[in-house]
Amino acid sequence: MNLTRNPELLDRLAASYSLGTLHGGARRRFEQLAREYPQVRAAALLWQGRWSAFSEVQTPIQPDAAVWTRIVNLLQAEDANIRLARQREAAVSKPPVPSLAWWRGLALAGGLATVAAVSVELWFQRGLEDASRQQLSALQAQLQMAQAALQAAPQIQYVAVLADGKADASMLVTFDPRHKQLVLQRVSGFKEADNQSLQLWALPQQGAPRSLGVMGDGKLEQLTAQESDVNAIPALAISLEPKGGVPSSTGPTGPVLFKGSLIRRDL
Repeated sequence: MNLTRNPELLDRLAASYSLGTLHGGARRRFEQLAREYPQVRAAALLWQGRWSAFSEVQTPIQPDAAVWTRIVNLLQAEDANIRLARQREAAVSKPPVPSLAWWRGLALAGGLATVAAVSVELWFQRGLEDASRQQLSALQAQLQMAQAALQAAPQIQYVAVLADGKADASMLVTFDPRHKQLVLQRVSGFKEADNQSLQLWALPQQGAPRSLGVMGDGKLEQLTAQESDVNAIPALAISLEPKGGVPSSTGPTGPVLFKGSLIRRDL
């Protein structure tokens, strides 16, 4: 099979090779293909970078004391095997007849070495699986935080700059359909009297103006609105009204101070 023509299989093998779970002949064949094909080398390097990134967010784990005990036992078993091998080589010219106890001791030493090796390998494999689960949990938590921040960010769909009769910008208006908010920001030094209020009006192509809300005296105001309130509205206006504003049905009763086109942004 040409591995370079099977991207999905190549990706799985590169991930397994980089993680260290590809063993034996399969690992040797993958290394041979990596020497011959740049695509295979690139896939392996990519996954090595991904696994390395996991280690940067992983909290270091202190090995259990029992691990070092197992390692010492393994080394001692290997040392015993070496000594036994040297004793056999020295006795080749006149080999003694091994006793049953000697054979039992040799079998026991080999068994202990095998058990120690398997125990160490299982411990490291279990530690790697636990670390991978913790890293995936951390990445999932980061993804959820990013998604929450994206949901909380305003989605500006409409913008209007309202100016006075001298064409000086006095009010910036934006509409966020996700949070159903009209945000008005004063950009001039205009200040209404204590017994007066600024009222925002939608100016449709046909029909009378429709009130979108009454502003407070803050520099930044938020008014609740639906997308239907501003959809297909070509312009907005702000009038000076008695404190608390006037009913929408009456239309503006005071002077219209600021006016401007409402522009829809392409999302």
